[in-house]
Formats: sequence, structure tokens, C-alpha cells
Amino acid sequence: MKMYTTGEAVGEEIERSMGLVRGNTIRAKNVGRDILASFRNLVGGEIKDYTEMLTDARDEAVARMVKQAEDMGADGIVEVRFTTAETMGGAAEILAYGTAVKFK
Repeated sequence: MKMYTTGEAVGEEIERSMGLVRGNTIRAKNVGRDILASFRNLVGGEIKDYTEMLTDARDEAVARMVKQAEDMGADGIVEVRFTTAETMGGAAEILAYGTAVKFK
């Protein structure tokens, strides 16, 4: 599945727009990570466990978005975007969305 952050697909001609596609996941922090994060706040630096958790969450959200586009028969997704929102204390939603398209 080809994905673009722009409204155009370089090297492709869009035949038609097929509508919105999206994928999301909600991830919660875990106690072990919180202890390490608290320590890291004292000394500074990257909290690698959280970086890894959010990377995995983005990958899962994208995979779900791509699956929805494939189920629609799309060839690609344009205007791909990500958003994050806190859903409750210690949990965040990662949402990937875009417009499914059919190429000529």
C-alpha cells in the first residue's frame, strides 16, 4: 500500500477518492516503565521504553488504517496524518488517518 502525506501521489494519477480510512490504538503506561521514567526525569534523557511503546502504537495504528483501505479495494492513501490524545490518566490514543484512493 502506497502512502503519502500530501494530497498527490508522486508518479501516480488518482482516479478517484474512496473516502476516509483510519486506524487507532490506545496504550497505557505500565508500572515498571513508570518507575524508570521517574528516575529518568531526575537525571534527564530519553525514556526509551516510552519511545518504543509509542513507535509500536503508531505502527499498529498504520497497519489498521492500511487494512481498512485494502478492504475497500484502495491502491493508496493520501493526506496521511497522525494524532494523539490522552484518553484517561496514563493512557493515550494514537490515531492514523487519511483518504483511500484508487490509481489509474
